[in-house]
Amino acid sequence: MNLYYCQPILLNLAAAFDVDDLGVSRIPILLQAGYASGLILVTPLGDLIRRRSLLLVLIFISGSLTIGLAVTRSLRVFEALSFLTAFASVTPQVSRRLTAHTGILMPFAADLAKDNRRATFTAIVLSGLLLGLLLARVLSGIIAEFSSYSNIYWMGAGCQYLLMLVLYSVTPDTPPKNPDLTYFKILLTMAKFIVTEPALIQGCFIMFFNSAIFSGFWVTMTFLLAGSPYHYSTLIIGLFGLVGMVGIAMTPIAGRLVDGLVPWVAALIGIHLVIVSQFIQTFAGQVSVAAVIIAIIVLDLGVQSTQVAITAGIFNIAPEARARLNALLIFSGQVMGTAVGTKLLEVDSYKLSSGVRVAFGGAELLFLLIRGPHVARKSWLGWQGGMRFKKQKEREDADPVESQVDSK
Repeated sequence: MNLYYCQPILLNLAAAFDVDDLGVSRIPILLQAGYASGLILVTPLGDLIRRRSLLLVLIFISGSLTIGLAVTRSLRVFEALSFLTAFASVTPQVSRRLTAHTGILMPFAADLAKDNRRATFTAIVLSGLLLGLLLARVLSGIIAEFSSYSNIYWMGAGCQYLLMLVLYSVTPDTPPKNPDLTYFKILLTMAKFIVTEPALIQGCFIMFFNSAIFSGFWVTMTFLLAGSPYHYSTLIIGLFGLVGMVGIAMTPIAGRLVDGLVPWVAALIGIHLVIVSQFIQTFAGQVSVAAVIIAIIVLDLGVQSTQVAITAGIFNIAPEARARLNALLIFSGQVMGTAVGTKLLEVDSYKLSSGVRVAFGGAELLFLLIRGPHVARKSWLGWQGGMRFKKQKEREDADPVESQVDSK
């Protein structure tokens, strides 16, 4: 939620810091940049030190930095604190690393689930994460409408401290998962995956553009709804997060879709939904609020279907290294999506800003199509193995030797 409180209140922040819209557009960019940096530099620590301690320290740091966001009256300080807060806000990903032994979030759900239900379990957990993103928008819009924007961050700090106390009480302590590894060896194994696993590279590019579309859409929509022809208040802009929750409520459907199909095919369907949503938003978003609502629902369903499908496929590469694979996979294009979307909106028009996201969807589709659903694991390009859609047929033909990899 730390990354998304600011989105409905960008205009409030512009007024508070006495800058124009472009001046505050750097804030969501810095938040995404800080988060991306934390994914690469902080989450590997989860394989080296006691995860419970790391989790509690990160929440304490992010909560304390959030207080700074509430009290500062300097835009430069607010931007710096935003970056640092996001850098420390990788606790969901640290928790994913924690799951290797203790049972929290996505990898643990994947470990517990049977093969034919793994994507469904993953999708249900993912829906909780995404609900937090949209709930941040709703709460932010409501609080900013009836009080100062700083109260949003006071609330955020209090919730994080409360969460820290809850996790201190219920989270078990475990020894490091890889005591024989060092921090730099962990980074080296991540680099090794990048150059040796074609499916991972393919998934990273798809997720890069997928997250760029999602992030760019939600950030620029604030300016769309605040301007002509809508002129909505901060409250109404924030409440659009509730529309997104409709799409998220359909996440288990996406999971069942992936469970019944080859992940590649499920990703193909998800990417097409993403592209359709951006076509709707580009050509009708400035004309009808109904088009905006439809685009939100279709986008959320498409983004989730794609993410669940890609994640399910990547986790099978090396089950013992899911934490590192996950960190690489979610090192995403949110920074680019936010920066490009806001810049084009400022210098040209919303239609161009949104149209670029259609092109991003096309790039997703291209990277998916360069490797077919049944291509050999070590093949970078190709369509060997045909076009069977059912996952059961794929499992019958799979070579068990192909599913093994040395992650160290």
